[in-house]
Formats: sequence, structure tokens, C-alpha cells
Amino acid sequence: MWCDMSKHHSHTDHTHHHDHAQDMGGVGHNHAHADHLHSHVHGQSDAAHADQLKVLSSSFVEGFRTAEDKTSYLRLSGIPFQRSGADGLTLNLVDATIISNWQIGTACPAFGSRELAYMPFPGPMVDARETMNFVYVSLTERADINLLTLLSERSDIIEKGHHHHDH
Repeated sequence: MWCDMSKHHSHTDHTHHHDHAQDMGGVGHNHAHADHLHSHVHGQSDAAHADQLKVLSSSFVEGFRTAEDKTSYLRLSGIPFQRSGADGLTLNLVDATIISNWQIGTACPAFGSRELAYMPFPGPMVDARETMNFVYVSLTERADINLLTLLSERSDIIEKGHHHHDH
């Protein structure tokens, strides 16, 4: 992994924008009624969002591994069986692969050097993680798409859609 410092310090940057103009006199965030509840964490940093996706990914892989009917599990989870390819042809899901990785250390640019500063982790800090890749094909294209990418796409849709629903 390239210089993952999230284990060493927290990030407090806030790149998420909301229109709070309607907040002034209403009850609840961006809504005039109090019964609108949502699980969006305000002020969530990119690092916190990435950690949340990793947790979702880990749970997804565990569920997929134990599911008796893999196809139904994917359908219920909202994994697309077809996607649009770069050339407009339909890509079809043909394969799913579980990948195991262990982060053994980290490497970061070193100040005043062309070499990377390499820091191997002591045994207890070696981080094991699993994810999945989905293979989509058409006559002209193959796309290997990571589960984190699919979850990010869905997360972005949820984030964008959360401002535009009616009650």
C-alpha cells in the first residue's frame, strides 16, 4: 500500500457540501419535518468514508463466501449483472474472484531523497483484508471491477440522491 498513514493520524478535512439555507427555521437537517431520518454522517472525512467502504466490503465477501445461492446473493446485494461498455455494448458479469491481501509495510516519499522511506510493520500490525473483483465481458471489451469501486458508485448515488427525494 502506498503511504497509508490513516493508522497513524486522523483526517478532519471536510469535502462534503450541503445546502443549509433551509435549516434556519425548520425542524431537522434540510427538512421541515422531524420524521426524516437518514444515516448520513456529516463531516465524514474521505478516510472515514474509505474505512466504511472497507467494512462493507469485508461483510459482503464474508456473506458471499457463505451464501448457498451466489447468484441470488449478488442480485439481493445490487451487484449489476450488466453494465455499459466504453463502446456502448453491454458488458455481462461472468466471474467473481475473492482476493486476499496482507499489508506488510508502507512506503512513502522521503524528504530530500529519490528513495522511498520504507517502514515494515511488526507482526501484529500486518493487516489482512479481502476484497472481490467482478469480471464483465462483451465481444469487444473486458472490465475487471473491484467491489470497492462498485460500492463507491452506489454510495455516490445514495449521497447525490439524498438531497432530491420528496416526503
